[in-house]
This record gives sequence, C-alpha cells and structure tokens, in this order.
Amino acid sequence: MAEEKSKAKLLKEELLMDPKNGGIVLTDKEISKAFAYCDEYKNFLNNAKTEREAVTYAMTAAEKNGFKPFDKAKKYHKGDKVFYNNRGKSIILAVIGSKPLDEGVHIAASHIDSPRLDLKQRPLYEEAQIAEFKTHYYGGIKKYQWTAIPLALHGVIAKSDGTTITVNLGEDENDPQFCVTDLLPHLDKAQGKKTMSEAFTGEQLNVIIGSLPFRDDKESELVKLNIIKILNEKYGITESDFLSAELTMVPAFKAVDIGFDRSLIGSYGHDDRVCAYPALTSLFDLKVPEITSICVLADKEEIGSEGNTGLISAFLKYFIADLARPYGLMGRDVLSASKCLSADVTAAFDPTYPDVMEKRNAAYLNYGVAVSKYTGHGGKYDTSDASAEYTAWVRNLLDSNNIMWQYAELGKVDQGGGGTVAKYIAQLDVDTIDVGVPVLSMHAPFEIVAKLDVYAAYKAFFEFYKA
Repeated sequence: MAEEKSKAKLLKEELLMDPKNGGIVLTDKEISKAFAYCDEYKNFLNNAKTEREAVTYAMTAAEKNGFKPFDKAKKYHKGDKVFYNNRGKSIILAVIGSKPLDEGVHIAASHIDSPRLDLKQRPLYEEAQIAEFKTHYYGGIKKYQWTAIPLALHGVIAKSDGTTITVNLGEDENDPQFCVTDLLPHLDKAQGKKTMSEAFTGEQLNVIIGSLPFRDDKESELVKLNIIKILNEKYGITESDFLSAELTMVPAFKAVDIGFDRSLIGSYGHDDRVCAYPALTSLFDLKVPEITSICVLADKEEIGSEGNTGLISAFLKYFIADLARPYGLMGRDVLSASKCLSADVTAAFDPTYPDVMEKRNAAYLNYGVAVSKYTGHGGKYDTSDASAEYTAWVRNLLDSNNIMWQYAELGKVDQGGGGTVAKYIAQLDVDTIDVGVPVLSMHAPFEIVAKLDVYAAYKAFFEFYKA
C-alpha cells in the first residue's frame, strides 16, 4: 500500500523548488540519446580547436544541410536557409520563418574562441641551443596549467603574395608535438615562495620546437636556422612570414569520456563550443519555424568580444538590416522585437572547491542547462540583467517542453563573475538572457562537462528556435 503523503510534503511539492538530477529522472532511452549526441560533439571538439576551424566545420555542415551563402540583395521566404561567413572567424546562420520579420527573430549566440597560447609576431628564437616560440596568451588562463602538456600548432600564415597556408600540426599520431617546460621540484624553492602570478609569467610561456643545429659551424643560431629551413621546406615560408600569421598553440588532447560510467566529457575548448555545437545542430534540425531563427557563432569573446569578428562589432546588426531591407523594414525594428539566448557556459559546482560558490545559486552537473539572469561581477558590473518578464518567458519555454534546467550564478557575489556576449546583443535592444552548460575546470586546457547537460542545451535551443 502506497504511503500517504503528509500535508507538509504535499505543500512542499506544490510550493517549493526541487531540482532533479537527470540521472534519476531521465529514462534509459533519453540517457542513451544524450550519450549518442555527445559522440558527434566530441568529433566536433577534435576538429574545431580554433575559431577558424569551427567556422569551417559549421559552414561545411551547413551546406550539407541545404544552407546557401547570404545575398543581401535577395528577398528570402519561409524555409530558406542562409549563412554569412564573417572573415572566416565568425558565422551567422539563419532559417527564415513563416511569420513576418517585424515580429522579430530568435537568436542563439555563442562564441567559438577559447583560451590558448598565441605566437608572437616574431616568435622564433634560439637560446642554449634550443629553438623556441615566444607566445602571448589569449584569454584568461592559469599559466601553470599550460606547462608540461603536449601542444599542437594551429592557424594560418598569410604570405605577402596573397596566398594563405593552413597549419595543423600535432594532432595526428605521426605528427611532432610541442610543450612549455616547467621547473623541477628539486630546484623550485624560490619559485615556491612566490605568489602564483609571480611564479608563472607570460614571458615564460615559451614553447620548445627543436634542438638540432644546421650542420655548419661557421654561423650562429644554427638550431633556429635548422627550424626555419624545415618550415620553409614544409610550408614555403621565411621568417618574415610570421609577421602576417595567426598561429596558436592549443592542447593536443583528444576529447574523451570521463568516469567509469562515461557520463562526462573531458576536452579542451568546452568554453564555449559546448554551447556552440548544440546551437548549431539544433538549427540544422529545424524545418520551417514560425519566427526566423538565427545562430551566431562569434570570435573574440575571451578577450572582450573585440574587433570586427567579435560581437562588439556591427556584423550582426548589419546582417539583420540586410535581411530586413527587401521587406521594407528597418533592422532596428526587427531587433527590438527579437529574443536572444546568449549561449555561454557557467561554472559547475566543484565539491573540491566549495568555498567560492553559493550553493543555492550554483549550477550542478547533470541538472540540465543553466539559466543566468545576469553575469558580470561585484555589483552586477559589465552585465546584461534580463528582465523579469523575459526570464519568465524562458522559464515557461523550458518547463513546457520538459527540458532539464537550473538557475546559476558564477560564484559568490564578491568572489566570482565573468562576461558573455549577452550585453552586446542586449545593447541592440534585444531581450537577452544567458543559457548554457555548466563546466568544471573552466579555462583549463582540459575542461569537463556532463553529457546530459549538453543534450539539455540542444533541446533548449531547438525549442527556443521553434517558439
């Protein structure tokens, strides 16, 4: 005989919040779907370690799904699929809806850049018969995490004759790899007395790239000479070509399952490709939405969304204006009626470091996609604080479609904080809120997410596009 519920228990169920772990509430079939979806996500991670590679992946996949390059002179109709490639480093994809554009569009905006070690413009040097690359780190990193791990070289070299060379070295099992050295514990007594920022500096993040000299003892810097000779033979470049190159060192790790139960994924670049991939693939699975649906994959978020490929620029605003013009509409009128999910990660609660989190307002692994009404830091500086009305609309969207979700802030008030692209889209007069996947070890070379949360993000973006 079933136990009769007490009045207090019934009232708790009616009035109090009780988030559920997906491992308990989801069926075996739903969990299997999530795991299968993440197999393809891991493939994306392995093939899109830079923003350029992510754009190439997205554009190739878009064309396979019937998307065509955007033509600003053309008037599009419901069901049409278009993409706009912004300088190979950010991309906008859209599926035209059945309702007129003056009812707005639905935008899922994510970023596809991640923290890394960029090569300086004059990177190659020799010291003590070892050739190294000088780097300038990109985004917020803990410098010590980038020492003594295998690195791969990715990027492009633009030569003065107009040709561009793509570089991807260190990912194949037969490729050489590279690394930043660390000081042995036997000799680090002075280093150990320093603060972390003093013990590991940006100028020490030098990458070893070779040690054999060119066989001629009449000249100096023969190891450097031998390296540039190898690069010349492989890529046809000289040292001056580094001046117009964008080369970066990224972890050479592959995405892998973590845990005996394989419930987690460890990889470089979850921030923010773990939101970019669901935002992209859910758009591919749309047929004809009511509201025109747009996926934005942007560059430069990790350094403030700057430049003409970051969302501080006007490329999204111009795209909306070009889309609206053939209908006799102003872009600003479309934007003012629009809604946006800023698809970016948040910090997952880590039981090893509980003191930096406020547990009641933290995100947890396997509890679904995290909704953050605001990010920023301290007194809500540098953030877009979504309105109560729009937050309620998003709550209803998720609840009515049985999508696992939770509320989250990024750490304690005076402890945490961070930025997303939300405020730059909100500045266009668009209702915007952050919705993303919780991450452990965020900004480390090897981050961790839960498969159930990744799939919840896919479902959330899909329903948002449809709404």
